[in-house]
Amino acid sequence: MLVRLVILNIWKYLDPIYFSFTRLQYLCPDRKGEGVFRVRLTKYKGKEVLLSDGIMICKNDLLLKIHLHNVRLMQDFSYIKNELSKGRGVFRRVMNSMPLLAEFIDNHPEKSKIKGIIGITLINKGFRPLGFECVLPESKLYSWFKKTSQIPIYLLTCSKISIAHIKKHHPVYLMMSKERLMEKYKRTV
Repeated sequence: MLVRLVILNIWKYLDPIYFSFTRLQYLCPDRKGEGVFRVRLTKYKGKEVLLSDGIMICKNDLLLKIHLHNVRLMQDFSYIKNELSKGRGVFRRVMNSMPLLAEFIDNHPEKSKIKGIIGITLINKGFRPLGFECVLPESKLYSWFKKTSQIPIYLLTCSKISIAHIKKHHPVYLMMSKERLMEKYKRTV
């Protein structure tokens, strides 16, 4: 437990450096504490995907890539020992951040070109109620790279670490069309 706290504190100080070297943005730059996502525009490079609402995501389509602000979430939920309670808390924070994501796209200068949102994660449970669809990456090399880069986060968040648990988790894309995001989360004034 002490090792995790030390690593988390080091990460907390390294995260702003990482952030400054990426093209990530906060959803609410003037209110950085709001929302659990940091985002950037990206061109999709995977295989064609037909989403359940009929939207086709093709190579080079413009998507908003979402990144969970993991270090903040881990700090906020470090006091919770029960994995189920921790998962519910993270789910609520993500759910509460979805309207901010819709607002970000709605106010973005590239709004008309953005086809949807995409994230990659080892966590592949609990995404359906949020409106996401799960898609497996095509490239084995990319999957291996993503799994390798996300294992440290996984090890810091779970209480029971085992090789079997690590082996059963595989990177997945979580995708949602802009239309579904707006329909489900856009706030009306």
